[in-house]
Amino acid sequence: MFDMSFIFDLVRNVFLKMLQLIWFSKRGVTNSLSIFIKTNTGNTLAVDLNPKWDIKNLKEVVASRMGTSPDDIKIILAGKELHNSTIIEECDLGQQSVLHAIRIPSRKLNRSKDTSTIEESSEISELNDSGGKPMNETLSDLPLDESDPQESSSITEQSENRAHFTVFCSTPCKAVTTGKLRVKCATCNSGAVTVDRDPQCWPDVLLPQRITVHCENDLCPAPTSFSDNDTESQVLYARFYFKCTKHVSLGEGDEAVPLYLIKPNLRKIPCLACTDVRDIVLVFPCEAGHVTCLDCFRDYCSVRLRERQFQFDDTKGYYTLACPAGCPDSFIPEVHHFHLLTPEQYEQYQRFGTEEYVLRAGGLLCPRPDCGMGIIPATPDDGGNNDECRRIQCIGGCGYVFCRRCLQGFHVGECELQSSESSNTILKSDGYPVDPLRAKDAKWDEASKKTIQISTKPCPKCRTPTERDGGCMHMVCTRAGCDYHWCWVCQTQWTRECMGNHWFG
Repeated sequence: MFDMSFIFDLVRNVFLKMLQLIWFSKRGVTNSLSIFIKTNTGNTLAVDLNPKWDIKNLKEVVASRMGTSPDDIKIILAGKELHNSTIIEECDLGQQSVLHAIRIPSRKLNRSKDTSTIEESSEISELNDSGGKPMNETLSDLPLDESDPQESSSITEQSENRAHFTVFCSTPCKAVTTGKLRVKCATCNSGAVTVDRDPQCWPDVLLPQRITVHCENDLCPAPTSFSDNDTESQVLYARFYFKCTKHVSLGEGDEAVPLYLIKPNLRKIPCLACTDVRDIVLVFPCEAGHVTCLDCFRDYCSVRLRERQFQFDDTKGYYTLACPAGCPDSFIPEVHHFHLLTPEQYEQYQRFGTEEYVLRAGGLLCPRPDCGMGIIPATPDDGGNNDECRRIQCIGGCGYVFCRRCLQGFHVGECELQSSESSNTILKSDGYPVDPLRAKDAKWDEASKKTIQISTKPCPKCRTPTERDGGCMHMVCTRAGCDYHWCWVCQTQWTRECMGNHWFG
């Protein structure tokens, strides 16, 4: 007796391949995007696509190679299931990027139901809220803290509903570039996950165990926890990371460092040094949130570097800078921001930071010109009075032997007094002036709050501040999930009476 299921699967696969060939000939296009498709069973497929195709076309290509129907596949990117109508070129994909194809469990159980039930189930699946564009397309720019996510989000959504990220790409770009946000399962490191909610602030992205996910990887060793009623449940968390958009993807291990103090200046805050309003700015982590343009920030760093005026953050152990307005607790925590300097300056910054660490640890720098090797000698028991204990040799460097106390060539007996005018010289900053009046106007929080109070009104439903920049009085809330129609004059729901009495004021 023949195995009818085997024959059915064989005929179906041949039929799908024929459809695929017919589809290619009808489209008449040249594939120009090479990507990898990872399945939830551990397989990886290399696929060539046309960026103008949509996700439905992609499913048709992948389905035959997975031995299933296009309707039984869902495509995941950046924590979101992509709709069939999503265009591939809108997904921030580059050459050699990775998508995840998940085979949906068999629908044989639904086949026993009537046709109307199956169609209804399919329609609900198509409109599922989990589907949509990846996070980079739907996220607004993240606020720097958790104090005012609604305020920052509302301002951003008035401009454009798209997140902007700046990263440092160490390989291969070795430069500050634009970035895109991606997410993995923190347990199995698989990208085949859908987030339970979008990140609302930078702590959601930078700190662990902030957002839970649903992992589609069949090989994921999901951890378990017990709730109050002793029922076992799976708890999986997201691990967010960033990729550079300027080079061909190097795989899922290709990551870049987020420079989260650099933001698009959607609030039009002037620079505290030059007072210009630039599109991209750096926001210092001080309470006032002072803003500086990137050109002035480079000048500020260059002057402080030239005068060796960088400081050590004792709490974090970083060689860094504070807000130029003198604000307390304003050290820049992510030192990769200093990659805005030239490569030569950043190398000098690293050398100065290493030297400062050696000195703070009780070490010495070799005094011989063009050496400067850091040396941490053993602490002498007699305070260094013994001649042998005062003898220091630059091992691993130039080999110079010198006296611990006077830093001259090693000698026996008392040290001669040496003039040290250079070490007593007080260096003053002369390249980055800060006017106290300008500093008041360059506060990120205060200036934006004043602008919001003057030029916006809250949505009557969700209280999101909304700005009217012309047109009629019919307002539609821009906050995702609200979409409330309201009247700018009455500040209530939009009605036919509003349309008749003051549609245009």
